[in-house]
Amino acid sequence: MARSRLLLLDGYNVLGAWPELSKGKPLADARDALIHRLHDYAGYSGQRVILVFDAWQSDRMQRSIEERGPLTVVFTQKGETADHYIERRCDEYARAVELGRLEIRVATSDNTEQTVVFGRGAIRISSRELIYEMRQARQDGGQYIRPAVRSGRSTVLEHLPEAVRSQIEKLRRGET
Repeated sequence: MARSRLLLLDGYNVLGAWPELSKGKPLADARDALIHRLHDYAGYSGQRVILVFDAWQSDRMQRSIEERGPLTVVFTQKGETADHYIERRCDEYARAVELGRLEIRVATSDNTEQTVVFGRGAIRISSRELIYEMRQARQDGGQYIRPAVRSGRSTVLEHLPEAVRSQIEKLRRGET
């Protein structure tokens, strides 16, 4: 059975790493641009995406959650950071990750947060890696994104292009 995939990301952290998306624009427009691109990316990649924006220094008293197909947009409540929300979600899904039913990736460039979520079973990627991945998916019409890994663990070999994997397999078998 293929495991499902979930991508959690700190929205403001990704916007900070993507200046051309937000440069010279009001913050609301930059958020909308990121939401639009992530909605497309979620469709290409076949994974659920949860985009989290901090509201911990605002006056927002309640968390708001908006479902947009495979994309969920969360604005945290006052006093709650995106990091705390993401960590709690990782904790909620820990058992599914442990059983190999779910792969969680967390996109943030915050080193402390990367360490925390890694300790909770998530795969960590930097905001820049995610941006690159999204650009590739858009450029390649979704061909860059591979389906979820079917085994309980991920290997380097699974992430190589098919041509390289077949060459390695030939070498392994002693074929030339």
